[in-house]
Amino acid sequence: MTEYQEFENPEKLLKAKQRERKLRKGKKKQSFLKHLLRFFTGCAIVAGVYLFSIMPGWYLPKDIFLTFDPALVQIVDNKIVKTEKIKSVMKQIEVPVLPIYMANLKELKYKLMSLAPVEDVYIRRYAFPARILIIIREAIPVITVAPDEKVKPVAAFTREGRLIIGPDYLPLPEEYKTVKVLSYGNKGDDYRKWDVNKIRQIQRIAKYVETFSREKVEYIDMRNPDDIYVKITSVPVRLGSPDDNIYERIKRIPSILPQVEKVKGKVKYIDLSWEKVNYLKLE
Repeated sequence: MTEYQEFENPEKLLKAKQRERKLRKGKKKQSFLKHLLRFFTGCAIVAGVYLFSIMPGWYLPKDIFLTFDPALVQIVDNKIVKTEKIKSVMKQIEVPVLPIYMANLKELKYKLMSLAPVEDVYIRRYAFPARILIIIREAIPVITVAPDEKVKPVAAFTREGRLIIGPDYLPLPEEYKTVKVLSYGNKGDDYRKWDVNKIRQIQRIAKYVETFSREKVEYIDMRNPDDIYVKITSVPVRLGSPDDNIYERIKRIPSILPQVEKVKGKVKYIDLSWEKVNYLKLE
């Protein structure tokens, strides 16, 4: 008997149709339950993400720039700028109300970079708890300025020509080896008008003198900018005008320095201010 013939029996045909309807209903029910499960799973994930995103661990405390809890704010690598100075700047900044990964901290960075010794600022963010690490990159000072050899420096210059001035930054830490320059800071020797070319010229003079004298430069006296003196370990050296020939005059130091030993204690300074003429100025 064929399959077709088998289903010609009305009773059997009815039962087959009932089984098919029951099977379809079961599949629809399973499909509905799957979609319902997916819906509730999606809602749970969205709710979980939302609740996770608003947890306190993502947000900086509103008073973080006032309390400066060391567990939440760290300031590192600042040697010239005092930490208290950095804190005073941070107190002017409004704490972002967004999660730490979205918080805009550019204002804080630019405010800190406005401080004279600061060359760059890096701010690292962390969560749970929300906290920040502030890394200060300072410019390197190469010259300090004082009105007298016995007075502590009142200003400093970085190698980029940036002026550092004021008690917030001075005196510099001892680890910085700079060229000390004497200047009153007024009239013709106003160091506030020095630019990067002037800084490089001073550095070059100091390097030349140390190279040809083989002695350390203690200071450069530029209180009269047209008549420069350089104090090396053994004796002051008068270089005169800072013209194009000053480096040629410095090269004459080795030829006259041995004579200082012969009249030790009686030499006021070596005079190299004259072209092709050297002499010792005695006390």
